[in-house]
Amino acid sequence: LPKDLTISFPAKVCSHPPCDPKDCPTKTCVIIEKGVIKQGVIDENAIGAFKGALISRIIQDYGNDGGRKFIDQVTRLGIAAISVFGFTTGIDDEDIPLEAKRQIEETLENAKEKINHLIEIYRKGELEPLPGRNLDETLEMEIMRVTGKARDTAGEIAGKHLGLNNSAVIMAKSGARGSMLNLSQMAGCVGQQAVRGERIHRGYRYRTLPHFKKGSLGADAKGFVSSSYKKGLTPTEYFFHSMGGREGLVDTAVRTSRSGYMQRRLINALENLKVEDDLTVRDTDSEIIQFMYGEDGVDPMRSAGGLAVDVNRIISDIEGGR
Repeated sequence: LPKDLTISFPAKVCSHPPCDPKDCPTKTCVIIEKGVIKQGVIDENAIGAFKGALISRIIQDYGNDGGRKFIDQVTRLGIAAISVFGFTTGIDDEDIPLEAKRQIEETLENAKEKINHLIEIYRKGELEPLPGRNLDETLEMEIMRVTGKARDTAGEIAGKHLGLNNSAVIMAKSGARGSMLNLSQMAGCVGQQAVRGERIHRGYRYRTLPHFKKGSLGADAKGFVSSSYKKGLTPTEYFFHSMGGREGLVDTAVRTSRSGYMQRRLINALENLKVEDDLTVRDTDSEIIQFMYGEDGVDPMRSAGGLAVDVNRIISDIEGGR
């Protein structure tokens, strides 16, 4: 770290970051004074892509060369540390005790009972419609809410028993790779599969698959996967999961072509604009497009969250210098 760098910010691993990092109950929020780490964990919030507060500050204060030097040195440090201590993850990192499995099964059974109760009052005509929704839409929204809550609860139970000494949890919490959702799906429950934001409706006549009764609106018949990846999916769950996965593939392909074409149009539209010596933005015919770049003349690379001047940072720099 540069010798005169003073900065403080919340870490990703901190579950409840306070307004002031000095008040952090877990001591994971980062405090750096005059190039020395006084407190905290260096994770995604410090050196991650797009949100690395530490890298952003170093590049702003010390230029691209300073940033390059810091990244090179941190990379070497990381390789040296991992060569000494070792870090790996395996399938047994998703093992949870029998008590946790029992709690997850209980949670999922309660969710299915709630869904069956919703279907029952819907068929009796006793379900209260949500504002601006008809009965069918209300039922689907309520069921999606129940299944979502069940998956979240199963994930919380699994996460509680995996612990912070687990390599997979360390990767997810620090932002290195993956997320706690991925882990909860591996250890707890995969959850509701959705196509176009709704439960799965398409399939055979009056039912999604021939394995279910006609007109069935239950959780299993509409794409709820109660198994975990570690446990393994049933054939019907696997089929529904593949439907959700197919939508993801199609979305990726369509999004790539659309964003690529949009970028091309933007480049063609903006390629002849430049900032002149009088600070106006003009095209090649010298016609004024903006009287000042961005209407405020602030370079986004040099700004602090859109602000031309970050007063709090200036004060902290002065106090740190003392």
